[in-house]
This record gives sequence, C-alpha cells and structure tokens, in this order.
Amino acid sequence: MRYTQTTLKKLEEVLKELDYTVRYEKGNFQSGYCLVENRRIAVVNRFFDTEARINCLLDILSKVEFDPAELSEASRELLQKSRKD
Repeated sequence: MRYTQTTLKKLEEVLKELDYTVRYEKGNFQSGYCLVENRRIAVVNRFFDTEARINCLLDILSKVEFDPAELSEASRELLQKSRKD
C-alpha cells in the first residue's frame, strides 16, 4: 500500500461508510488516536504526517467490528490490499 494523500482519503471514505467521523485534532493520545465509541468518532493527532495518519486509520479499522458486506466493493478491495502488505 502506498502512503499517499489519495490512500488517506480512501481510508477516510471506508470509515465514513461505517458511519464514523474522522477528525484531526491536537491532543496527547497514547496511541496517536482516540475512538469515541458511543458517538462513532475517530480523532487522530493532527500533527501526524500522511503515513502516520494512514497507519492510525488502518489500526482503527482493525479494531472496529463490522460486516464487510456494509462496504462498497472498492472499500473491500482496499482493505484486502492493506491486509496483504
């Protein structure tokens, strides 16, 4: 997987399909991000570069339980490709 702005936007779209809002805010998060479970908000450290943001979103997606059938075909392919890398 390439660490580009386009990949970041695609991962944000995957989370949007799962009804999550992605926000980039400052804060001292232990892992670089914070999940607000009952409101379905993912807050990522805004000082991270593109690669770190992508890694945070992939980490979030690995911890969130969801049915892949909820996602579009393009989103499922992106997740499969990310798991191979």
